[in-house]
This record gives sequence, structure tokens and C-alpha cells, in this order.
Amino acid sequence: MPKYMIQASYVGEGLKGLIKEGGTKRREEVTKVIESMGGKLESFYYAFGDYDVVGVAEMPDNVSSVAFSLMINASGVINAKTTVLLNPEDIDQATKKVVEYRPPGQ
Repeated sequence: MPKYMIQASYVGEGLKGLIKEGGTKRREEVTKVIESMGGKLESFYYAFGDYDVVGVAEMPDNVSSVAFSLMINASGVINAKTTVLLNPEDIDQATKKVVEYRPPGQ
């Protein structure tokens, strides 16, 4: 199953909700939603820096991952960014693909 890194920051009411509910309740909710979509939450961490939360999830496909991202961003209390993760074997396959390309001006 494809893996995705989710980086998120709480906004306004989201921070208030986090303070009220605590971190483990939010992880439980994220786990429940991802599992209901046929995925699995692999890791979930709170962090300092640009993002408040960093996690890795397995999702059945890109469509499911986008649906999850749309849902959490539409809530208005979290800004999230999703990155597709590739394993070393994916890169091995990519390096073996022949691609015809002419750079601009050549």
C-alpha cells in the first residue's frame, strides 16, 4: 500500500480543541478516519517548528489520500500538506525507465 507523510498545523479553534481534548484523542480520531478509508496510521508525532503534527499513513491509493487531505483541510482548523513517500525499490524501478527528453534550447 502506498505511504504518505502528513504534516499539519493547527489553526485557531483547532488549537483550542487540542488543548481541550489532548494529543491522544486527536491521534485516536485520525486513526479511526484513516482505518475507515482502508488505510493504516503508521506513526503520529507532535513537533516543534513549521508543523505541529507529522505522521505517516498507508492508504489504499492516491484518491483515498486526497479525500483524507480534503476532509481535514476543509475543517478550517488544520492546514495539512501530504507528501507521497517512495521506497528505495520504487527509485530502483524509476532509474531503469528509459525516458526520451530534449532540454529546452537543445
